[in-house]
Amino acid sequence: MVHTAYDSLELITGCSTKIDAVESYGSNLLIACADGSLRIYGSESSTSPDRSSQTLELKREPYVLQRTVNGFSRRPMLAMEVLASRELLLSVSESISFHKLPTLETLAVITKAKGANVYSWDDHRGFLCFARQKRVCIYRHEGGRGFVEVKEFGVPDTVKSMSWCGENICLGIRREYMILNASNGALSEIFPSGRIAPPLVVSLPSGELLLGKDNIGVLVDQNGKLLQEGRICWSEAPAVVVIQKPYATALLPRHIEIRSLRVPYPLIQTVVLRDVCRIHQGNNAIIVALSNSVYGLFPVPLGAQIVQLTASGNFEEALALCKLLPPEDSSLRASKEQSIHIRYAHYLFENGSYEEAMEHFVASQVEITYVLSLYPSIVIPKSSFISEPDKFLDVGGEAYLSRGNSGVSDDMEQQSSSNILEYDENLALESKKMSHNTLMALVKFLQKKRSYIIGKAAAEGTDEVVSDAVGHTFVSYESSRPKRSTKGRVNIPLDSRAREMAAILDTALLQALLLTGQTTAALELLKGLNYCDVKICDEILRNGNHYLCLLELYKSNSLHREALKLLHQLVEESKSDEPKIELTQKFKPEMIIEYLKPLCGIDPMIVLEFSMLVLESCPTQTIELFLSGNIPADLVNSYLKQHAPNMQATYLELMLSMNEAPISGNLQNEMVQIYLSEVLDWYADLVAEKKWDEKTYTPTRKKLLSALEGILGYTPEVLLKRLPTTALFEERALLLGKMNQHELALSIYVHKLHVPELALSYCDRVYESGLNQQPAKASGNIYLTLLQIYLNPQRTTKNIEKRISNLVSTPTPKVGWSSAKGNKGKGFGKKIADIEGAAEDIRISPSGTDSGKSDGDGDDDVGDDEGVSNIMLDEVLDVLIQRWDRVNGAQALKLLPKETKLQNLVPFLGPLLRKTSEAHRNFSVIKSLRESENLQAKDELYRQRKAVVKITADNMCSLCNKKIGTSVFAVYPNGNTIVHFVCFRDSQNMKATGKGRRQSIR
Repeated sequence: MVHTAYDSLELITGCSTKIDAVESYGSNLLIACADGSLRIYGSESSTSPDRSSQTLELKREPYVLQRTVNGFSRRPMLAMEVLASRELLLSVSESISFHKLPTLETLAVITKAKGANVYSWDDHRGFLCFARQKRVCIYRHEGGRGFVEVKEFGVPDTVKSMSWCGENICLGIRREYMILNASNGALSEIFPSGRIAPPLVVSLPSGELLLGKDNIGVLVDQNGKLLQEGRICWSEAPAVVVIQKPYATALLPRHIEIRSLRVPYPLIQTVVLRDVCRIHQGNNAIIVALSNSVYGLFPVPLGAQIVQLTASGNFEEALALCKLLPPEDSSLRASKEQSIHIRYAHYLFENGSYEEAMEHFVASQVEITYVLSLYPSIVIPKSSFISEPDKFLDVGGEAYLSRGNSGVSDDMEQQSSSNILEYDENLALESKKMSHNTLMALVKFLQKKRSYIIGKAAAEGTDEVVSDAVGHTFVSYESSRPKRSTKGRVNIPLDSRAREMAAILDTALLQALLLTGQTTAALELLKGLNYCDVKICDEILRNGNHYLCLLELYKSNSLHREALKLLHQLVEESKSDEPKIELTQKFKPEMIIEYLKPLCGIDPMIVLEFSMLVLESCPTQTIELFLSGNIPADLVNSYLKQHAPNMQATYLELMLSMNEAPISGNLQNEMVQIYLSEVLDWYADLVAEKKWDEKTYTPTRKKLLSALEGILGYTPEVLLKRLPTTALFEERALLLGKMNQHELALSIYVHKLHVPELALSYCDRVYESGLNQQPAKASGNIYLTLLQIYLNPQRTTKNIEKRISNLVSTPTPKVGWSSAKGNKGKGFGKKIADIEGAAEDIRISPSGTDSGKSDGDGDDDVGDDEGVSNIMLDEVLDVLIQRWDRVNGAQALKLLPKETKLQNLVPFLGPLLRKTSEAHRNFSVIKSLRESENLQAKDELYRQRKAVVKITADNMCSLCNKKIGTSVFAVYPNGNTIVHFVCFRDSQNMKATGKGRRQSIR
């Protein structure tokens, strides 16, 4: 789109002689005429040449002739150039000459340049290159009047155009462009020139080159490689191109054409002037020379051009011009760029280029509320800091600002409900207005803005938390500021601009993601640090059945109770065949457990409350939750006892099986009490139905027996009181065993249950547990107790219930196992005892004393025949045969009746005697070895005592360094160190004293 980049102004009118060349020096114009004269023109307001020459810019006013230098050149002037850095004027005519400015004194003439048609000056290095015929010469300015020839190279044909490109020279030779290496003269081809126009080489300020190919300008780098930025297409083949950023001005046959140097190099302006012979770049304008007049193309101020471009909708070009504004106008530049970006964004948005529009909204740094006002379907929370977007009314128009913010806020319940209701009613209509592409563009816009806004909000929250910690703002926050808790941030007040902007952004972004079907992205947003408005998002997520997102919303705002209630409802709906709400996936009870895991260390009570909902369906996972979360077991048990007593036993069982560390005695006692209560209820039911059988076992009764046997933490006296007197004898026996009432326990196994195997197993357990105790414990006595019960059944069965009742009613101290009483060994028992005597040292001795008489001798109340008939001799022999290595043989033989046959004792006495003999032999060997060791020690002692020490007059005391002489002396064990006995004694006393001091210091 064309706009006015240059204003054309006629500077010189009616020159009497044809103009050959033109140049500017300061504010003056230098005109080379066809008659060989040089005319100097100045503005009408100038009073003197010297004064005007100090002004660096051409003036926008007519110029008048101030001075004429006749005979300045003999032949027509081909070109003139002011070398401002060196105050020289370069002229190309018959040859190349250099003149001093402003006096125009000739300083140097390069005679070798006679016939030169083109040249190029490198002002930075002071190098001049020119071409004449098929030769290229390079000269260097040495300062003052001197120019030194550097190189001269031959080229294939006549050079039509040339320009320095770095340290090399680009040449336009008839129909081809080449790069000449200024060091060695090597030529490298670039590409052919056009067929119509002669070659044209133009150097750009960036160091690149513009090469003419008919009406196309091709861009190459300093090495001649084509650039990818494109090509400048002129309407005709240009004769001359002048570069004045940001435009390129070309002299065409019928007019002057101005194009932008920014891709795609659009046409900016056309200046129609007749008979233009030359154009030249001045200080601040482009000088256009006609035959008898001179025009100046003065650039329009950038601000005015920007206004033109913006008004005409050429926003890209306007933004490019904004970057050229001088640094001192940075505020103006920022405001113009922002205004253009906003206008351009609206233009793109209205024409369907939504993503590009959002890019310009981002570049304009406009508030997000300004952009959100384009989206009526997006509900945002009301802000106390951010007003309606009237900041850019001059750019956006009233139609753009027709929509305001939503009235939803934490402290306006009625407005919130009305807005949500209005949202529900118009959701369908508004969603149709907002296309998918429009919302996708909004998502990208908000995501680009989010990093900065969320970071700023989080930084403010951190600063306030630190201030609270040191006590600066704690009181004010507590008393006046509303707070909410969010994931990753502590309670942070919301009366902050950054946090309210963050809330608006996240709330809008969540809605945009949901409306575009990006549920996964919305879920990720809620899982991280976010500032979504709970009330708005809650309603939207429920209406859209986005329950996973709703759960994350609650979780990120620490609304765990609401989240767990919702999750439980979703789990129940998933189980239902006809759910009341539409579910996109099934919710399992395990999801509640996963949600509760992070809460164990934060709020154990809420964990216990909601774990009750899944304890029955997922008992193992729930117990693992309690254990992994380090929730106190007593607290869990107490909560279960109050709210879920039917699951209390299950929890204790699983905890006992899963937890490596033993549970407390209180919990063990609790578990046993629960088992016993269930067993007693079961017993009462069977007794009422008259179906009770002592040998009936239910799973609960098995658990009770296992617990009574394996657990140590319960109180047996308390449990024993709860047992019925006529049943549950096995439980009673285990409890009596825990009370160390082994005789009563064994009596129940033998005479109540009539199961000798259980009695023997009981003895084995007691014996094996006794091995781990002090050696003084007589673990073997338990088998003797069992033998007594077998050999005297009447005495042991008398008043068992009475003894147990007395034991329960009156606490009794723990007693050891009972033992038999008998006379000192006589008869057969004495012989066996003598045989076994050698083994007594390696066996555990009984703690009791021998019985006064054997059971076979009978009691006072029972006759011999009756006693023999009632004893359980077979069971006695079985115990002796099976446990011969655990029973004290002498004690056992004393208990046996006289009528016992020796043949029946062979299986018992055989291994016992063999073991005794083996032990006797082993002790004999040990005794011999110890005697031999004793003799060796005595021999060594005698040998050491035979040592001889010879004292001479030269022997010195190792402690005092005095001669031993006839004094009493002592010899150290090595036999060489001799000291006075007095010195030795003193040294020992000193050691003892020093050791005592060190101990006192410690």
